[in-house]
Amino acid sequence: MPPLTRVVLAEDEVLLREGLVGLLARFGFEVVAAVGSAPELLEAVDLHEPDLVVTDIRMPPHRRDDGLRAAVAVRTERPHVAVVVLSQYLQAEYAAALLDSGDGRRVGYLLKDRVADIAEFVKTLREVVEGGTAIDPDVIRHLLRRPRDPLASLSPREREVLVLLAEGHSNAAMAAQLHITEAAIGKHVGNILTKLDLAPSQDTNRRVLAVLTYLRNGPLR
Repeated sequence: MPPLTRVVLAEDEVLLREGLVGLLARFGFEVVAAVGSAPELLEAVDLHEPDLVVTDIRMPPHRRDDGLRAAVAVRTERPHVAVVVLSQYLQAEYAAALLDSGDGRRVGYLLKDRVADIAEFVKTLREVVEGGTAIDPDVIRHLLRRPRDPLASLSPREREVLVLLAEGHSNAAMAAQLHITEAAIGKHVGNILTKLDLAPSQDTNRRVLAVLTYLRNGPLR
């Protein structure tokens, strides 16, 4: 008989938490800890080394995205641990944050209101534990509709150069400030223009267009 999947469950609503404990046990999961806050979730993971974490997003202590932050922390430190997040609301940015953690596998983002088929829910949990990814279809559609951030492909150094470019510095001034050569600055600027898909043109100043792209998309972080 294969070993049971060890689960840490985090849900601050007591009735829902106890219901999930009973459900998981009935379908062959071993709930090694059932907690009601994000700090308790992290402590339970450290203590029990589970195969799977199932957590709500909005949890104590702040009742905002504490559960998600804990889930991402678990994935960062233990990418082999499967994580399924349950949410009452469609928050595409939360799903994106979860997918960006670890290698993007062994993660799930499910809307509570859509979990109507118990057998399908259990099947999804097992698929995630085995290395799959499960994102609610509504969340996927929302993610696909979001505009792509044109600055996302820039390296940290290219971001620094673009900020200085937007501030009006010359290549020589940027080189002095970043302690690199003007040739290196020229290379970084060329990479920025290429990544922002600003094709060579005699009619437009590509450096100006790059600055406009930066200004439209907000300060770089």
